[in-house]
Amino acid sequence: QVQLVESGGRLVQAGGSARLSCWASGLTFSRVGMGWFRQKSGAGYEFVAAINWNSAVKYYDDSVKGRFNISRDNAKNTVFLLMNNLKPEDTAVYYCAAAEGGGASQRFDDYVNWGQGTQVTVSS
Repeated sequence: QVQLVESGGRLVQAGGSARLSCWASGLTFSRVGMGWFRQKSGAGYEFVAAINWNSAVKYYDDSVKGRFNISRDNAKNTVFLLMNNLKPEDTAVYYCAAAEGGGASQRFDDYVNWGQGTQVTVSS
């Protein structure tokens, strides 16, 4: 049974930073691409960042490019999202997801396992 457990969500002031973690079990973590998506209140899922199996390929949504950094530690079955210079519009529930293959993808449908989400709230 695959489990993805996010942590690190918190209330932060605009301009601040937060680091999200997602620990995975029940899958061969080092062989799958990982992604972060977010869901703002009343809205659908939106892509944030993705990383392939060996960290060679990373993608970011334009809204977070230059502020967020995705990374992974395959030895610890964990993917991270470091978020800097946070803005109120970054407020959302953030979800990590595991892809079916090893590539990095921006497509929601390429992800087959999802975490429960962690809330990030950015105050102005």
